[in-house]
Amino acid sequence: MTGRGVDQVLPHPSDSVLHEPYVRSAVEYVEMAEKASGPIPKPVSFFYVWGDALAELEQVAPQARVVNLETSITTSEDYDHKGINYRMHPANTPCLSAAKIDCCSLANNHVLDWGQRGLTETLAVLHSAGIKTAGAGRDLTEALAPAVIQLDGSRVLVFAFGMSDSGVPRDWAATDKKPGVALPSGPLDTWVARIAEKVRALKRPGDITVLSIHWGSNWGYRIPHDHRMLAHKLIDDAGVDVVHGHSSHHPKPIEVYKDKLIVYGCGDFLNDYEGIAGYEEFRGDLVLMYFATVDASTGKLQRLAMTPLKIQRFRLKRVSRRDAEWLRDTLTREGKQTATNVMLTADNHLLLQWSER
Repeated sequence: MTGRGVDQVLPHPSDSVLHEPYVRSAVEYVEMAEKASGPIPKPVSFFYVWGDALAELEQVAPQARVVNLETSITTSEDYDHKGINYRMHPANTPCLSAAKIDCCSLANNHVLDWGQRGLTETLAVLHSAGIKTAGAGRDLTEALAPAVIQLDGSRVLVFAFGMSDSGVPRDWAATDKKPGVALPSGPLDTWVARIAEKVRALKRPGDITVLSIHWGSNWGYRIPHDHRMLAHKLIDDAGVDVVHGHSSHHPKPIEVYKDKLIVYGCGDFLNDYEGIAGYEEFRGDLVLMYFATVDASTGKLQRLAMTPLKIQRFRLKRVSRRDAEWLRDTLTREGKQTATNVMLTADNHLLLQWSER
């Protein structure tokens, strides 16, 4: 979520005027963060917000880097009257390039905060920066098309769609004649069949298929039954290898189903919530990097390592042992829903452990 307050500390901030019920300027989010944690050296560099995550990316060297980008990148003034409107100035796009992001899933409840013009500009800006997109487009065909990330000898196909239970407005749905997001309509079985058809048409031996999905509420650890059934159907019927779920502002339990990875809620990774009171029990300031090792020949999960970080002054920093233990204990406790637990290593990394299901 590199818009709003985060955008204000980057080199090219957008107009700070907001249309929220209680906050009228994005600068107020910066002030709340500074009151909580200390001054932010504005303007920061494009590398600043990633902090210690950059060294971790350098060390692990993942072959594909996929994020849910929950902001519009635009100068559009066509704000949606939904209450909260995220945007980042196009000139701040190097912030994403700094972390060498390969693909942004855009099927979420903020990508059209500044209207269809905001969405089309977001697509153009990301593509000009060499960043692939999935889950939103100038029409339904583009919204449903996967991002294709080339690896050595194989590919990662990233499909994406949003669910209305995450706050994606129904009128944001892409159609044959209108820009928007990939938003299911009608029976979910029909939608899964549609995804399955596209996977069968495009997937080659050695390809890994990721389905990035924006669903559910912002807070809470319980995994809804219908989310679980949908994730299982995507694996069973649509040939999906990894379900990349997001919307929750904190990490949720993880499942390994038939040796395939399901992350029900990655949690936020970057945001401007620092200093905002409420929901402290979920520790939204603690975030995770997810490094999944997947067998390209089978799509099966071999290993999931997670690196805990903490947001402070809009920047990611390494966590204390105590914070790492809190994440381990929380994910293990809540992982009883999915027969998973988490082990903490000596250097504060987390490793997923699971039972065969």
